[in-house]
Amino acid sequence: MKTQFEQMMDGLNDVEAFLAGKQEGFKAYVPQEVDVKAIRNRLGMTQAKFSDTFGFSLDAIKHWEGGRRTPEAPARTLLTVIDKNPAAVLTALNPAAFAAAVGSSKPITVHVSRYRKPRPSRGVTKRKAHSAAGKRITK
Repeated sequence: MKTQFEQMMDGLNDVEAFLAGKQEGFKAYVPQEVDVKAIRNRLGMTQAKFSDTFGFSLDAIKHWEGGRRTPEAPARTLLTVIDKNPAAVLTALNPAAFAAAVGSSKPITVHVSRYRKPRPSRGVTKRKAHSAAGKRITK
């Protein structure tokens, strides 16, 4: 496996070859790992909302987030674009619905903040119960 430096150098060599006219086109970079839960949380969506909005199955989202499966290359590509520019994906998948959702019939640009403050963890809360004798039990 190549180091990050070697990958960067390969990329720079490709750019140099392209600019010199020795190479046409480019090779797209698809990340090996995508943090689906982090992307979904940044967008403030539930698993169900995320799957409905972007066309993934709910089971796939659950398996990806649970670490039981990893997204295939096309899904990783789409997830990367969702992470970088969710409005572009929404517009491309369903322009009419997206425009209606924001109250306009013409194309618009939407800026989505990717750096939301994480919600504080609620942690484990203690439940209070009562025994048959009426004494309070803390679990």
